[in-house]
Amino acid sequence: MPGASRSEIAGILGDRLKVRVAAPPEAGKANRALLDLLTTWLGVREVEIVAGHSAAKKTVRVRGLSSVPGWGDSEER
Repeated sequence: MPGASRSEIAGILGDRLKVRVAAPPEAGKANRALLDLLTTWLGVREVEIVAGHSAAKKTVRVRGLSSVPGWGDSEER
């Protein structure tokens, strides 16, 4: 969700993360903000968008990740 008041991981929605980014959806700014947020949150060096560059739902590839914070066998999934 681009144009949010702040960038944050909003939670788990089905099998996806709900993410809000403060950057506007222009000239790739929101995508860059998403990648920066995920890189920091996951503690990895490389995250890339592999599908959905101009869509609300995106698929990302993360390299160097052993587990996702807060993503276990919880009831939320």
